[in-house]
Amino acid sequence: MRHSLLVLALAASLAPVAQAATPNDHRRIVTLEAQVKALQAELLAMKAQLVAVPQQASSPAQVPATASAQASVEAEVDALAADPATPGSAANTGVDAVAAAPGSSGGGGANAFNPAISIILNGSYGHHSLDPASYARAGFPRAGEGGGPGPNGFSLGESEVSFAANIDDKFYGQLTAAIGSEDGQDQLGIEEAYIETTSLPHGLSLRLGRFFSAIGYLNSHHAHTDNFFDRPLPYQAFLGGQYGDDGVQLRWVAPTTTFLEVGAEAFRGQNYPSGGAQNGGLGTRSVFAHVGGSAGSDNEWLAGVSALKTRVAGGVDGFSGDANLYLLDATWKWAPQGNFKDGGVTLRGEVMWDRRAGMYVDPVAPATPLVWDGQRRGGYLEAVYRFNRTWDAGYRYDRLWGNAALPVGGFDPFRHSAELTWRNSEFSLFRLQLSRDTPAPGATDNAFILQYQTSLGAHGAHKF
Repeated sequence: MRHSLLVLALAASLAPVAQAATPNDHRRIVTLEAQVKALQAELLAMKAQLVAVPQQASSPAQVPATASAQASVEAEVDALAADPATPGSAANTGVDAVAAAPGSSGGGGANAFNPAISIILNGSYGHHSLDPASYARAGFPRAGEGGGPGPNGFSLGESEVSFAANIDDKFYGQLTAAIGSEDGQDQLGIEEAYIETTSLPHGLSLRLGRFFSAIGYLNSHHAHTDNFFDRPLPYQAFLGGQYGDDGVQLRWVAPTTTFLEVGAEAFRGQNYPSGGAQNGGLGTRSVFAHVGGSAGSDNEWLAGVSALKTRVAGGVDGFSGDANLYLLDATWKWAPQGNFKDGGVTLRGEVMWDRRAGMYVDPVAPATPLVWDGQRRGGYLEAVYRFNRTWDAGYRYDRLWGNAALPVGGFDPFRHSAELTWRNSEFSLFRLQLSRDTPAPGATDNAFILQYQTSLGAHGAHKF
């Protein structure tokens, strides 16, 4: 009963806040904030006491009632901790997860009994002046699910269902299933399914399972967090939209005021740009490093360098041999006093170099294998201006540079894209995007996309 009274008292104390809109009420707001913190501290203390109660229960009949009371209080505490106005809460951690971030205590949280569940619904209406089914990009064979434009007409797109929780005091787990449709057939696949350590010393963490590689900037982000409807051309050409595979990742975060992380990964090498799971199922390796920080109170920045090395046998784009991909990324954000939710500017760019040495067989019209030994490049630059919490607008220019010495040709495809997004809240948006794509000499694809997206259930903060 006591914890219920505390929650009622908290709700009653917060009720007048909506009316505190004048400077004269500043002292009253400060007092209420102090009361909220005191109540949170008391609830957390109660939660700690209840964690020990099941261990002291003298009969099995006492345990279910104790667990029920514990889960009730923990749910109330977790709800308070998720308040975006509370410094250090899950909404401010920068973790792109649907539950508490890895590294928080396990076992005692509500997620130990009930994993947080998130559902992302993502649909669109699209119209392309070129037929998406016969779309071809000169110099860059289409590969992977995200290697080209979406379909004409209405489409559910790819939706996600995610489960996440702290497993115990040492491990965190997440499973994300992707639901999509291709050629009128619904498909269900595992996008990510991994465990991650939460208590390794010296800033180390280990991830095992299926996950998106940390190379570049966008690759580790789920597509529903992007500023545009589709991925930039370099991601489509070199990574099939996004590279994820079965493997292991070791990451180290330096104990410094400036953010610094370095890491290495080993993957099975089954998915594009890999193929065939070469080298005994260790066909792909990668390394990455990111550094970032603040410049005054209005600016934040992040930069990184990455490399991916793989061995391919019978790739979906017709290539077999050794492939190396190198990436540079940089992001800069500006907002008055660093309040990015209410407005500001984001600039982001990435450059990729693709170096391959092997053989090529056209998957559409197989013929005599041709030597593939050369380099291709790609890059994009995007700018997004957020007017307020509701509206933002952006522009993106992306380009690929081919190699005339390669069998796939040497044209340089490019594209211009503009977007306008309306958000009713952090959990729903509508986006209009116009694109003009030149994938081959004399070919232009003018595209109109109207996207809608909603998030149901638990929803943590996104990465930087």
